[in-house]
Amino acid sequence: MAEDLSDFLEEKKIKVAYIHSDIVTLERAKIIRDLRLGKYDVLVGINLLREGIDLPEVSTVAILDADKEGFLRGKTALIQTIGRAARHINGRVIMYADRQTEAMKVAIIETNRRRKAQINYNLKNHIMPKSTARSIQKEREELVDDYIEIPKTEKTRLIRDLRKKMELAALNLEFEKAAKLRDEIILIEGK
Repeated sequence: MAEDLSDFLEEKKIKVAYIHSDIVTLERAKIIRDLRLGKYDVLVGINLLREGIDLPEVSTVAILDADKEGFLRGKTALIQTIGRAARHINGRVIMYADRQTEAMKVAIIETNRRRKAQINYNLKNHIMPKSTARSIQKEREELVDDYIEIPKTEKTRLIRDLRKKMELAALNLEFEKAAKLRDEIILIEGK
């Protein structure tokens, strides 16, 4: 399904990539990084809630077959999936369905309740909401500064430790963490 939807979007000249369980772990991390860098405008995924993808740049989440009841369409899963767009100031969620299930109804009510509470809090405390963002370039510059002065023997040990952490993060489906560790290794090896 992910490939078919990606092909359809590609035909419409939309920059798209997809993720599902057959994609190798480190390739997933690269795809997510490329999305953050703007190489893709759309990431199609199957069961992304389970994948642990949480990017502040996400402005729209589309839930296909939202009315198909089950594990990933229960009220808690829907609320969590909807939350993927919550940190973006213009975040929105589109649920595609033939009918509104009880889980959808509860998720919509809960999301609206949370939104109202956040708006009231912001007004009371004179807070102007803004999207959160993590600068990839800034992260990279900070890493370069940190590793300029490391002796060669220390670099070798550090790279070995980071590789272990990266592999563990990938096994635990923490793809953002694995990608960050991979980038850190590349920076250290380049110095």
